[in-house]
Amino acid sequence: MRLPPGPTPVAGGTAELLADADRDGSWVLMLNDTPQSHVDLDDPVHLEFEYVRRMGHVLDLAAEPGAPLDVAHLGGGALTLPRYVAVTRPGSRQRVVEIDQPLTDLVREHLPLPRGARVRVRADDARVGLAALHDRSADVVLCDVFAGARTPAHLTSAEFAAEAARVLRPGGVYAANVADGPPLAFARRQVATLRSVFGHVCLLAEPGTMRGRRFGNLVAVASDAGLPIDDYVRRCARDPMPSRVVHGADLDRFVGRAPVVHDADAVDSPEPPAGVFGR
Repeated sequence: MRLPPGPTPVAGGTAELLADADRDGSWVLMLNDTPQSHVDLDDPVHLEFEYVRRMGHVLDLAAEPGAPLDVAHLGGGALTLPRYVAVTRPGSRQRVVEIDQPLTDLVREHLPLPRGARVRVRADDARVGLAALHDRSADVVLCDVFAGARTPAHLTSAEFAAEAARVLRPGGVYAANVADGPPLAFARRQVATLRSVFGHVCLLAEPGTMRGRRFGNLVAVASDAGLPIDDYVRRCARDPMPSRVVHGADLDRFVGRAPVVHDADAVDSPEPPAGVFGR
């Protein structure tokens, strides 16, 4: 089942909203025939995509349960995580930077936000939107941005990470969706890059992806303060698809001699294999 008006031209290509056959009230946003976001209008706390669930853990542990947060979302999609924060942390102030205004219009029209959600969406490039935010104005910055199926190069550098650090308050947390496959060279460079800016970094990832068996989504988490590693471990272990938390000496071995990425040598994330994220 499709929500009207069916396939819709957006800046990123063509988008459509399809009913989730496994869950009433749920919708999948398809962008160029690739699942981009999942939304449950009846239960916004339900996070279907595994990597989004891991980002949800980061949000849950960023402050005391229920306490409002200031969150900056780079990449909007169907506004899945802004909905989650609005319900789990009422009163939170959220700013979303999403370059594709027609996509945002489609989502707002057919997938309304929860009542009382304080979410502002700015149509702009993620790095430009991040640069416009005030120093120490966010508790959490989330980055989940793709052009087609790849993260743009200018969102992968140490200079970009430094902008995120500038926007975060002391103790704030940055989390990014890192899509990569064997031999995980891109992910290793991303962790090395974050470590050049933040004092504390870890990875949340499905074991098969970490072992280089398949292309997948890893969540990189960084902060200037210690991360709640034990809590991440407990939550990730309870997920329907359990994931590992890679930190400390294990993360040292993972990074190895991977170089820090700078604007001058940044490249887009790898193109995923054909059909890896298809329906």
